[in-house]
Amino acid sequence: MKFNFQEENMMRRATIFVLSLTLLSLTTSGALADPLPLSTDDCAKCHDEVVTDVTTRGSKHNTAVTCLDCHLEHPPKGTEVIPACSMCHDPAEKTHYTIDNCIGCHYPHYPLEIDLDEAGTVKPVCISCHENEGTQLVDYPSMHSELDCKECHLAHGQFLPCLECHEPHTEEMIYEDCITCHQPHKPTVVKYPDNIQSAYCAGCHETETAVLAQNTTKHHDLSCAYCHKMQHKMVPLCTTCHGTPHDAALHTKFPDCISCHIDPHGLEK
Repeated sequence: MKFNFQEENMMRRATIFVLSLTLLSLTTSGALADPLPLSTDDCAKCHDEVVTDVTTRGSKHNTAVTCLDCHLEHPPKGTEVIPACSMCHDPAEKTHYTIDNCIGCHYPHYPLEIDLDEAGTVKPVCISCHENEGTQLVDYPSMHSELDCKECHLAHGQFLPCLECHEPHTEEMIYEDCITCHQPHKPTVVKYPDNIQSAYCAGCHETETAVLAQNTTKHHDLSCAYCHKMQHKMVPLCTTCHGTPHDAALHTKFPDCISCHIDPHGLEK
């Protein structure tokens, strides 16, 4: 059977109409399958720069969670697109998580890259996480205790070497030498190993060093740390090394050795 052009056109339109009605019926009745859920791979199709940032710089925001763990919804349908930090960082777990305005320091896609240079006073925020360092600054007051954290830490995880602010005891000193004796958050508590160089002591104790250099006794050959063991301002008893070399009557009359021997660094025989 042959149809003319007009009849073929009418039949084509009728077919399209029937198919449209069928599709509409399936849609309204829920017969069509639900749309496939989003996957993390879908995020990169539109947000490639964000995904790259998280992948290369996100730390645990890359390894511990995915995009969909944080962004539970998507516009235009979703209204809770940006999650609250407390969804994962429970304020009940840590004092630091109770602080408002998280994004003032942390950018969610690379949260550990914190530039403090433009921030205001940050010490209360810092010690909420770094409690040990905060306690040291209070318990061992020094000029460091008066500084805001960002004076030394321009960015999280970074610090200025001591010699950016302080003159070295000797010209050859480097940062590693400084922290052999000084801890930055309690710098006045000076402790050192037995093999510390006497030259480092000489930087502050010039007079004692010069006097000891002219000494002709065995004290001349001893290192500073041999007598002043382990901690700055530790003054040993003469009897620790020398016992009681004189008779008891003399020691009773002169209980203080330096009454006669004047100065351990310029020892009088």
